[in-house]
Order: sequence, then C-alpha cells, then structure tokens
Amino acid sequence: MTAPVTRHPALASADPEIAALVAAEEQLQADTLRLIPSENYVSAAVLEASGTVLQNKYSEGYPGKRYYEGQQNIDQVESLAVERAKALFRMDHANVQPYSGSPANLAVYLAFLKPGDTVLGMSLPMGGHLTHGWGVSATGTWFRGVGYGVRRDTGRVDLDEVRDLALTERPKVIFCGGTAVPRTIDFAGFAEIARESGAVLVADVAHIAGLIAGGAHPSPAPYADVVSTTTHKTLRGPRGAMLLSRAEHARAIDRAVFPGLQGGPHNQTTAAIAVALKEAADPGFSDYAHQVVANARALGEGLAARGFDLVSGGTDNHLLLIDLTAKAVPGKLAAKALDRAGIVVNYNTVPYDPRKPFDPSGIRIGTPALTSRGIRASEMGAVAHWIDLTVEAARTGDEATITKVRAQVKTLMDAYPAPGLRVA
Repeated sequence: MTAPVTRHPALASADPEIAALVAAEEQLQADTLRLIPSENYVSAAVLEASGTVLQNKYSEGYPGKRYYEGQQNIDQVESLAVERAKALFRMDHANVQPYSGSPANLAVYLAFLKPGDTVLGMSLPMGGHLTHGWGVSATGTWFRGVGYGVRRDTGRVDLDEVRDLALTERPKVIFCGGTAVPRTIDFAGFAEIARESGAVLVADVAHIAGLIAGGAHPSPAPYADVVSTTTHKTLRGPRGAMLLSRAEHARAIDRAVFPGLQGGPHNQTTAAIAVALKEAADPGFSDYAHQVVANARALGEGLAARGFDLVSGGTDNHLLLIDLTAKAVPGKLAAKALDRAGIVVNYNTVPYDPRKPFDPSGIRIGTPALTSRGIRASEMGAVAHWIDLTVEAARTGDEATITKVRAQVKTLMDAYPAPGLRVA
C-alpha cells in the first residue's frame, strides 16, 4: 500500500513523486524485519539534525581555522562532535569530517602510504572490505594489497598466518576488521603483529562501533594507532564516518581528510553525529548494545537448531554469516524470497565460496535494527522459524508460505514500532 505523502508537506508540494517515494520507504521500514547488519534506525533527534539549516553552510578547514567566515556556530557543532567522539572511544584525536567509511579508509592510505606501498588486510571473500587493499578498489589499484583469510576448519582469523604474512611482506599498514566478521576481533594480537613488522595498525570498526561504545565488544583504543568507523550501523548515527587516532598521528590524519581528499564537511551530518554520540554515552545505550549481541546469539542458536550452517559456528557480535549450501538454495535466491516475506537480508559470499560474488552461497544477517525496535531474544525463535520456512519455500517455489510469513512478520513489526519513523 502506498503511504500518504502529507507527512512531508513542503516536499509533497514541491515534488510529489519524491515525497511519495520517501513516505513509501518509511512505510517499508516500518513493516519489514530489517536484518541487514549494516542497517539500523536513527532516533528522531538524529533524523532532525540531519535535515537542519546547517545544510546551507560551507566550512572548509577545521574549527578555528576555516577558509570561510560565518563559522561561529559550525565550529561549536564540530567541536562538540570531536570531544564526544574522543570521550566515547577514549582516543586522543578525532576527525568527524569523512563523508563515509570508504573515504575515511582512503585518508588512512594518504596519511601513511605512498602509491605502490604494501597494505595487509582481510581478503574481501573472507569477510574483509573493498578498501582494505582488494584489487577492484582504488586501494588495490594504487597500492599493493596482501590479503589474509580465515581457517577452513574454524572460519576464524588465524593470527599465525597474519604474522607470517606481515613479517614476509612488511606492510606499511595492517587493517583488522571487516564487513562479514562474526567473531571478536583480537586487537591485542593484531597490535603485537603490527609492532613486530613495523606497521601502522588500523582497526576498522565500522560494523561494531556501537557495540564498542556500549561495552559489548572490546575496544581497540589501547592497541590501534588509528580507528576508522562509520557512524551509522550499530552506532545508530547518520551516514558518515570518523577517524580516531593517537595524538602523534593527528596532523597526518587531518591533512589527509582536508585538504587531501575532501573540501567542505557536511555540517548537517556533523551535527547528527554529535547527537548520536551523545545518545551513545547514555547508560541505556549499553543495554541496547548488549541486547544486540544477545539477540544475534539467540537467532544463531535458533538457526543452527534448524540445520543452518553458520560460518565460524555462531557469533560474538551483531552478525551472522550463513552458508546455504546444505540447504540447496543459493544465497541470492534465498535473499529475494526473504525480501518477499518481509525479512530483509543481503546475499553474501562465504569463505572459500565456489560460487560467484553476485550469486554466492550465503546470506548475511544481523540484529541491530530489530533491537532498536525493542525486540528481544524471546522473539528470535520465531524469526529463525520464519527464515527456515522461507528458505525452504524458495527451494520449492512455495509462494503461499512466503505470503503467510509476510503477514506474520507484519504483525510482529506492528507490535514494535520503529524509532524515528513518521508512520502512524
């Protein structure tokens, strides 16, 4: 059903087509069980900050050192975001200007490497990120990327392999973290390898920043030279990014972001980041972070009991990576069927996947968004049951079951309204 457009009267008057699509998306987010690990719901306050008149300002430079006048208020907004980031993550320095996670990581390269230098990161098919030196990325084109993986028998990073690669290849930068890593990152172990090999250690915590802020995952602060993160995902902020570092790297990081890669920061996003960081410092955020993990573990247990093959055997965080080979259903087919059932996931490569990335063997699911709605572990058995029914229905072509699951999902979503949405 198409949602009414009167929730955005100015937009509806100026551009009814876009207003209708925005309202329809609000309704879709309200009605569906969003299980993509990188998605979440922001609060009404974060949403409001993202759409303020700060949009109207250009602010090249940093607080107190701008290339434009009229920055009296902007400087205070950015300074608040910086101080809150430093306090929350216990790092010496914070830069809140990167437009997103990929430019933030590219700034790391500009700060510490020259074209052709070696970088060691988790291979993309094993759960890493494109910007950790993978070949099709600029980071793998301009720099020499070397990848580490996970063990076939455990699905976990083998630090002995990482150490051997680091001592052999002598990278300038080592990345830890990724996009499909369901287990705790051993920051201390990576730091020791970086020390032995003379590399800068960068912890990419984009997926788990909210868990770190809430105390549900160990912090990289005592170990990493630089911490790169997006500000959405588990942190529940706007689509943006931050770079945090030790004091000795502050100047290099700042110069890499501006003027190295970017012009003026997006001030409305900076304000929304500041709001999200304030929310993350509230004691209630810790409850949310721990509940995200509890929900993921409960969902994993429910799926394992139904015969699903969980990469690494389960999860320590918000994310589950599932190999559907034993279910005889490709990941893409399963993801599209789940979408029709109102369960939003993404198809995903699994370690040592024999299938192609655009039609892989697995799906990736996570619990941040459903946790933000107030859904708890007691509901994960039902969610696992719906996923099981839908994956089997995808295999057999049973659309009637998919339609039935869709109605049951809608009932659960109605019982747990999503924060920040203007849906009645």
